[in-house]
This record gives sequence, structure tokens and C-alpha cells, in this order.
Amino acid sequence: MELMTAITTRRSVRQYTLQKVEKQTIETLLSAAVQAPSASNSQPWAFAVIQENEVLKQYSDRAKQYLLSLVDQDPVIAHYRDMLTNPEFNIFYNASSLIIIYAKPHGAHPQGDCCLAAQNLMLTAHSLDLGTCWIGFAQTFLDLPELKKELGVPAQYNVVAPIIVGYPKGRIPQLSKDLPEIIFWR
Repeated sequence: MELMTAITTRRSVRQYTLQKVEKQTIETLLSAAVQAPSASNSQPWAFAVIQENEVLKQYSDRAKQYLLSLVDQDPVIAHYRDMLTNPEFNIFYNASSLIIIYAKPHGAHPQGDCCLAAQNLMLTAHSLDLGTCWIGFAQTFLDLPELKKELGVPAQYNVVAPIIVGYPKGRIPQLSKDLPEIIFWR
């Protein structure tokens, strides 16, 4: 797939088949992610992969409960109350894989560097006919100290990008994008 085609046709996918993404394919995605630029070549990323459907469902249920506990404090989350209380809703959209990109606490801009790695991963997945979606609902839950301890993640690592990966179910509609807002050009 040509680069501009990949950039302009990649979309967040929220419906997946049951087909599991092969380990070699996940390794290809991770190899693409680490090709991202980073400040002073600090490469401040680390990755975790979960491909167990039962575990992903459990984490989805736990994340929903955690988010619901924040509804009174966060009007953005309150907007999603109905979705989060629906027992059928899975924050990981029943995808077969979750790749979590963590920022290690070194380098000048570890969060931004990890975002660049995430974009490489998502574009590469799209070029391989895989779907992805960055799951913002999972970010604060996965970053809880007790969950990092449960998963064996160093306490000082921070979740940047929880990205689901899988085989899309059906055709993904294309969306129009706004033209760039150019504040000035000197």
C-alpha cells in the first residue's frame, strides 16, 4: 500500500472477526513501531501484548467499573454512562489483540515519542489489512498502580497508547477530514 493511501484510508475499527492475529504479525507491528523517531534517539517505549479473549473481557469489565466510579467527577465520562453500563459493551470491541505502548521515564519527550511509535504501528497494521483503534477508555485504568503491579509493568512506566488490533468485520466507511487550519505562513 502506498504511504499516502495508507494515511488517508486508515480508520479506527470497532468491529472485528474472531480470527486471532498471528504472533509473527504482531512482531512485524512492533518492529514498525520502534522505527519511529524519538528525541535524541532515546527510544523510550516498551510494549505489552494481550491476546487472551477472556483476559481482555475481564479488563474491559473492570475498566468500565473504574470509569463509572469517576462519572461524578468527570462530565466527559458521564456522557458515556449508558455505554459503560451496558454489559454487552466491550471497550476493546472484541478485538483479538491489545498492544499497550508504555513510555519509559527517560528522554526529552517520551509521551510524544510513543505517539509516533503508535502511528507507525497503526499504519503498518492498516497496510496489512488489519484494523486498529486507540482505546482511550483503557488508558487510565491500565495506568493504575495496582494494575501495573498485576501485569508486571514497572511502576515508573506510563501508558500512552492502548491499541486494539484485529481483522475488521465488514467495510470501514471513509470519513471526510477538514483542510488544515493554517494560522500563519511566513
